[in-house]
Amino acid sequence: MPFETIQQEKLSMGVVRQVEGLILRGILRPGERLPSERELSERMGVSRPSLREALSDLQDRGLLASKAGAGVFVADVLGSAFSPALIKLFSSHSEAVFDYLSFRRDLEGLAAERAAKLGSDTDLKVVGTIFAKMEAAHSKRNPADEARLDADFHLAIIEASHNIIMLHMMRSMFELLREGVFYNRTIMFKQRTTRDTLLDHHRMINDALQARDADGAKAAVHLHLDFVGQALLEQQKSERNETFAQKRYEHEAKR
Repeated sequence: MPFETIQQEKLSMGVVRQVEGLILRGILRPGERLPSERELSERMGVSRPSLREALSDLQDRGLLASKAGAGVFVADVLGSAFSPALIKLFSSHSEAVFDYLSFRRDLEGLAAERAAKLGSDTDLKVVGTIFAKMEAAHSKRNPADEARLDADFHLAIIEASHNIIMLHMMRSMFELLREGVFYNRTIMFKQRTTRDTLLDHHRMINDALQARDADGAKAAVHLHLDFVGQALLEQQKSERNETFAQKRYEHEAKR
């Protein structure tokens, strides 16, 4: 018979499963520092030896990393999603930018649709809170803050879709975007008319989500990312034109 004796789970294994779940759900993020050993053992209701055993197990599996004198951190588990060679390839070929945007358009449209249907009220409050921060940053005209909040806003929607595979894949993609592998988002937020349009798009996405309008949320994401793609095309064209204008100027100045 395919039955085995039921054994009580070790406390350390309970800690392992809880931390694994928090990482899997994206609640604990790469680089985030865990509370002190004393605080963590009190919060989880386990002894320090059991906690140490669990943390050691998680470190052995590459989910946590210990830094001397600094504490225990969530490991950079996203770092292995793309090889350094592939990242370099992305950054050196402009067509990768538009494939990236097309990929985001498809997946984020689906994520927004799922978030409107499956996201909890609290999930949507998170999205709304980040949008409110975007509005505040917009009024202060801080392109760096707007660019950072833009990524947070889109990732909050993906989190609200409750698909853990999509979450970790898209987090990895956004890390590359933050590093400027695909394009410099801050440049887009420096242009007043573009900034205004981007904020309007995010407002449309947020409004549709708060109304749980799945089709509207998906359509707003598609509109937004289509605009980003067109803006990037125009930016690339403008940069090429400026390069030739400088050559003409240099040539004329020497005549």
